[in-house]
Amino acid sequence: MINRKKVVLMYPNTHWIDWTARTAWDLHPYNLGILAAMIEKDFEIKIIDATVDNLSKEEFSELISKEKPDIVGISVLTNEYSGAGNIAAEIVKSINPQTTVIMGGVHVTTSNPEEILSKNPSIDYLIMGEGEYTFQKLCNHLNNNSALPEKGIAYKNENQIINKGMADFIQDLDALPYPSYHLFDFLKYANKTQREDVGRAREFPYVRMMTSRGCPYNCCFCEVKNIAGRKPRMRSVKHIMGEIELLVKKYNIKSIVFDDDNLLMDLQRAKELFRALINSGYNLKWNSPAMSIYNIDEETVQLMKQSGCQFLNIAIESGTQRVLNDIIHKPLDLEKVKEIVKLIKKYDIDLASNFIIGFPGETWEEIRQTIKYAEEVGVDYAKFFIATPCPNTELYQVAKENNYLRPGFTFDRHLWTDGWIDTPEFRHQDLKILRAYEWDRVNFFDLKNKAKIAQMMGITEQRLDEIRKSTMQRANP
Repeated sequence: MINRKKVVLMYPNTHWIDWTARTAWDLHPYNLGILAAMIEKDFEIKIIDATVDNLSKEEFSELISKEKPDIVGISVLTNEYSGAGNIAAEIVKSINPQTTVIMGGVHVTTSNPEEILSKNPSIDYLIMGEGEYTFQKLCNHLNNNSALPEKGIAYKNENQIINKGMADFIQDLDALPYPSYHLFDFLKYANKTQREDVGRAREFPYVRMMTSRGCPYNCCFCEVKNIAGRKPRMRSVKHIMGEIELLVKKYNIKSIVFDDDNLLMDLQRAKELFRALINSGYNLKWNSPAMSIYNIDEETVQLMKQSGCQFLNIAIESGTQRVLNDIIHKPLDLEKVKEIVKLIKKYDIDLASNFIIGFPGETWEEIRQTIKYAEEVGVDYAKFFIATPCPNTELYQVAKENNYLRPGFTFDRHLWTDGWIDTPEFRHQDLKILRAYEWDRVNFFDLKNKAKIAQMMGITEQRLDEIRKSTMQRANP
């Protein structure tokens, strides 16, 4: 009998850094499932989600002691969760220093690999960029001493850090396997949502999936171009529907959350997908919590509704055309956006939108104009964020070069609700208070709209009032 090496793939518990609890994501181990599928035939695999199981450090330590893995792969979603990833690595090494610890995810892809490795000796390898093939090659190297990946990794060699740069973007997404859903308790995720959010799935069981990667646009605050590139890559409709058929037959799913940044980027492919959903006879419902609306027409919206669309969250970002054009670089026409909102609402689709305030170069009057636009544009729910610098973005460079970053700013401690930028036009505390109070006024002054939002979130109005109160208290303690 062949003794196969054991690999643990895991999400660290974000509650190990208690301040992140307010912004924890509703994650399914979708990406871990794809990584598992890449190596499943050659390795024994265990998937651990320390967040959804709310494992304490002691419980995680006991589980690692029990599993005795040869390799542990830690996925860290964003920079503010890096501390939780570091804790996981340290626990693994404290149990068995011979265990190989690999870290990947958005945090690793967008950060300085030399800094990560030098600060935490418990991490052996980093995987930078789209990691499916890189992870497979690295595991094979550790298993049978085959060649290391040529790109996409960084590691320590005695006292030297070797950085092989970013992995190439995967061009053929259809070549990737479906996630190994059988390796985790799928229905534990599929029968409930982890967040009280307007973008929640309305029907259970549900699945979160991505059908594309990459974004051609160049918004100043966005990391997507660094994570997934500016050339959009699409899974074929046949490949997507194959995964959906698997999930319907095995788990009887009732709805889908499409996590694409640009589900409508290729409008013909999007229409083909919607028609396939209609013709499947599965009667699935779906939503999109990050919908771009560059390409949209009435036929598309009609097909979206017929194919089961219940909710969209659209990214408008600013209510001032100058800020959109000259600061954010987002090619939206605000007058056309109003018509698109009317079109979507014509088909009775729940609609939310993102707005960001506090960009360097934005005036206080323009910030107020964004609030006014959000109030008038006609969405059911307006989300307000404070511009937050992320690594390797234009927003970070401008804020740094102009000395606008608050003292003590680090990427692993920033929150979009607090603000880290002070300019001659505004202070972060001004933005923090304005954001909270205007969010409350715009969304809940109308009692009918308040009831609508509570219904969208799947909570009582009493619970919604508790959330409102907590938001006010955090903004002005």
